[in-house]
Amino acid sequence: MAAKNAEQALVDQWRDILALHARTQCELDRALHQHGLCASDFEVLDVLAGGSARRGLSLRVQEISERVHLSQSALSRLIARLEKDGLVERCMCAQDRRGVVVALTAKGRALHGEVLPLQRAVLTRMLTN
Repeated sequence: MAAKNAEQALVDQWRDILALHARTQCELDRALHQHGLCASDFEVLDVLAGGSARRGLSLRVQEISERVHLSQSALSRLIARLEKDGLVERCMCAQDRRGVVVALTAKGRALHGEVLPLQRAVLTRMLTN
């Protein structure tokens, strides 16, 4: 009986985590929509802003995919959309011509800076007790 209760507690905890994630994702999408972004768009911009500041370079698509929770095809479509909107640019990797690197444009960096406080405020509201 104790093992069954422990198992159910674990399942309940997992479902609580999923529900919190879903609520937070919806709140982020709602808040960022007025800036033409969704939560996944912002995640990519945020990863690029952090990576660019850290290294002063573009990031390979593979490096971005390791930090965001999207399939390779979904990430490729998202990057293409951000590029079309003038927020990022893609080019061939100088060290490995098979690779693609992505960097924020000036417009992307400005938009990221504008919406960063909004995104962090949503995270604070949703994830602090």
